[in-house]
Parts: sequence; C-alpha cells; structure tokens
Amino acid sequence: MLTFSQRKLYRFALKDRSDRPTWGFARATNWFILRAMSVNDPSFVIAVRLPNWVGDVCMCLPCLQWLVDDGHELVIFGRPWAIPLVQQFNPSAFVALSGSFGADLKTVKQFRSPQRQITHGLILPDSLSSAALFRLAGIASAGHRHDGRSLLLKWPIPKPNASLHASQKWWRLTRESAVRWALPAPPTHPPSVTLAVSTNDDLAASQSLDAANLTGKPFILLAPTATGLHKGQVKVWPHFASLSKALLEMGHQPVICPPPNERVQAQALAPGAELIAPLGLAGFAALAKRSTLVICNDSGVSHLAAVAGVKQITLIGVTEPSHSGPVSDKAIVMGQMGQWPSLAAVIDVVSTEVAANPSPKATASA
Repeated sequence: MLTFSQRKLYRFALKDRSDRPTWGFARATNWFILRAMSVNDPSFVIAVRLPNWVGDVCMCLPCLQWLVDDGHELVIFGRPWAIPLVQQFNPSAFVALSGSFGADLKTVKQFRSPQRQITHGLILPDSLSSAALFRLAGIASAGHRHDGRSLLLKWPIPKPNASLHASQKWWRLTRESAVRWALPAPPTHPPSVTLAVSTNDDLAASQSLDAANLTGKPFILLAPTATGLHKGQVKVWPHFASLSKALLEMGHQPVICPPPNERVQAQALAPGAELIAPLGLAGFAALAKRSTLVICNDSGVSHLAAVAGVKQITLIGVTEPSHSGPVSDKAIVMGQMGQWPSLAAVIDVVSTEVAANPSPKATASA
C-alpha cells in the first residue's frame, strides 16, 4: 500500500505536463529515433543511479565494472561522497544528488540537455522517488518492479527473492537489464573489483599515520560505529571497549579513524585506541591497506574493506550475513542473526590472524 506522499509523487510523475519535455510528442519522437539508433550502436550512454549507502555502493561496483568492460559510457548519479568509489570507472560525468527531490530533479533536468544523449538508465535503489526522478527527467530506465514503480520504468524487472544476497540482487538487475537492452549476456558471476586508491589518497593515509607517530608500526584498525538501526536494533557489537583494552594488553595498537560526526561515539566505544584524523573513503581504504587487520560491524566499513582487498573480521548480531555480509575471501564473519560473538571468541581469532598476517608496513620495514 502506497503512502499519501508516495501516491502524490506517483501521480506527479505520470501527469502529462507541458513543461516536461521528454513525454511531449516531439521529444517522444526524438526518443524513439534515439532508441532505434542505440539498438544499432552496441555501445550506450547509461545513466546509473547509485544507492544511498556506502556499503550498497561498494556492492554495486561489479555492475559498473561490467558496463564499462562492455564498452558503455557511464553518467553516474549519486551522493557526492561516492565519487572516490566510482572514479576508477572514468564516467563521463558524476552528477551529485542532495537527497532533496525537487533540487535533484532540477539538477538532473539541467544535466540532461539535448546534447547529452543518455539512451538508457539503470536505477539501483528500489525507492519510488528514484524511479520518479529519472522518469520526470526523461531518462528511460530499468529498475526493480517495486513499491508501485512499474509505470515509471521503461524496463520494470521483477524483484528477486528476499533471501538473495544484496550484491547478487544488483548483479541480477544488471544482467536482466542487459537482456532487455539486447546486449551480450553478462556472466553468471559478477567480475571481481578492487577499489583503486590514488597517490593522493595513499599520501593522506601516510600523513595521518605520521601525525600519530605510527609510521612503519603495526596497528589494528577498529571501526566500532555503525550508522542507523536494522529493524529497530543497534548494529554495534557491544564489546569494542573491552576488545580495545585487550589489544593494548596483548601489545597491539588499536586505531580508529571515524568521520567527524562519529568521533565522540567512536572514542567512547574504543577507549585507548589511537585517533587518526578523518579521511575520505578512498583515504580510509588506503589506511586499511596499511593495517594488520580491520575489525568492524556489519556496516559500510565492512564492504569498503572488502573492495579494498583487506583482511577483516566483521562482527554480526542483528543482521543476516547471507543477505548483507562482506563479499570477500579475506573476510571472517563472526556471529549470526540474534547472537553476537563473544569477546573471548573474537580475541582468539584476532590472535590467530595477527600471527598469520603481519602488518604490511611492519613487514616492509623489517
């Protein structure tokens, strides 16, 4: 059942407005000509609407990789913080969205001028507003048939079973879209993607460590915070403070590098951990690469560490790892839905992993 605001947005998106150029007769004719041209041209200009969460964007990177590998030009729409996560795909443009529907619609309309021949849209979020945004801006799109979105999408695709992992959900959407666009079928399994870290990002991580007098020293990167709730439950493992103390007693240096708005919470959750100045997402990935181990909740950090190719321990207690856990052979997932791992169990695994995986920096300086 749609809410009142959703019904209002839905009617607005479908309304035949004279100031909405795409669905007028002249522009509709131009669109069909453009569509016919794109069928003959195997390469498309694809507008991709990214999800709104760090972890979700990380899990969608294989979809972008395949589209680029198949020869398509990308115009990426998403929150500004996502730029370092997708810049390695060399999009022709990144259009920053604010989260305000009216402002974002104006931004997308201004960007989509007649000179920018976007032929297809791929909407990764399942929200009604994301489908309405592209529809009103005149971008014919594929996306999940969900929440009353079918009439807003050119290519509505059934949403898969809820048991499917989120990364597979978006990969399936990309594969189904490719079929409807008459593209060569993508492989069954998504390509592997490693986040590219720029020289500047690596330098920023290096300077942060130098400022904390940790250059060349082994450390364990803790990410004790987790934004938001999952079905009303806190996603933060309750023993980070005890773990931080235990690591110090074991001779390991715990480090935290939270964003500014999570600094107080992170310091309270991991007392004794060395505080590193905030870094951007790619800079944080560079920092993680220099660590012996990353220990985190089921959060954006877990997925960022996964695409960075970093050894991690992800602690789960209120989420289902088969739905949202990190996609990485270097990730150890501890806990399960309804049961957090114990402090003792985590310390045992940390000891084993530290012994087997010495710090990259410590190894380099040995």
